[in-house]
Amino acid sequence: MKPASAPRPGEPSAPISEKDWARVVVEYAELMGWKVYHTWRSDHSPAGFPDLVLARERVIFVELKSDRGRLTWPQQQWVEALRAAKQEMYVWYPIDWDEVQRVLGR
Repeated sequence: MKPASAPRPGEPSAPISEKDWARVVVEYAELMGWKVYHTWRSDHSPAGFPDLVLARERVIFVELKSDRGRLTWPQQQWVEALRAAKQEMYVWYPIDWDEVQRVLGR
């Protein structure tokens, strides 16, 4: 599975929205057997909390960004706090598709 905007080697990539990027990552995670909690679907998560919590044989946290997206201050604080607590925390952009496949496929 490859996101619609993923380029072939040597080709420029077309932009993908954060919403579409999230859909691609969630669909791939579910295909690979992960339980997915998507915080965009909840009004109960605190400001900056990562977009995804994924569980299989381990739990990982993921913040998703579009090509031009940047972490907000609350998001940076969550990323730092989770990493300091030795949690598996990722910030993924569409360019990180190979890493997404590696992390979620293992």
